[in-house]
Amino acid sequence: MEYVKIEVDDKEIPLNEIMSNVIANIVDGFLDALKDIPEVRKKINIEITF
Repeated sequence: MEYVKIEVDDKEIPLNEIMSNVIANIVDGFLDALKDIPEVRKKINIEITF
């Protein structure tokens, strides 16, 4: 089971299981398309600053 945590301005945004799975699968798909990314991944951190 995937665990996804999203925070906006230090406030955690609650996600249900479906949204958590969707986000995890999208990120996993993007990483599959990149070079030099391990096939087996345990943890992925993404930070976006505007």
